[in-house]
Amino acid sequence: MIKIYGMKTCPDCIAVDKHVEGDNRYEIIDIGSHIKYLKEFLHLRDNNSVFDDAKKYGYAGVPCFVLEDGTVTLSPKEAGINLNETPAASCRLDGSGC
Repeated sequence: MIKIYGMKTCPDCIAVDKHVEGDNRYEIIDIGSHIKYLKEFLHLRDNNSVFDDAKKYGYAGVPCFVLEDGTVTLSPKEAGINLNETPAASCRLDGSGC
């Protein structure tokens, strides 16, 4: 099962969640719903180089995908999700947009 870490307040996450709704190959994890999930995400973010650009440019790094083999990616396509429109970059921490 592919894990998707995101938040219900993130436009990119909402688009991905709607796309995989009802598909049991994906587990959606709302990092804002419980501190346990936030800690899981922060552990990934703090220990994985895939987040280097996100951190450098002030992005939160969600949605984040953990593939079945443990690979972490920020690309919906790499997680088998082909959105009709390309989502914006992950929301900036400074609130300037997504």
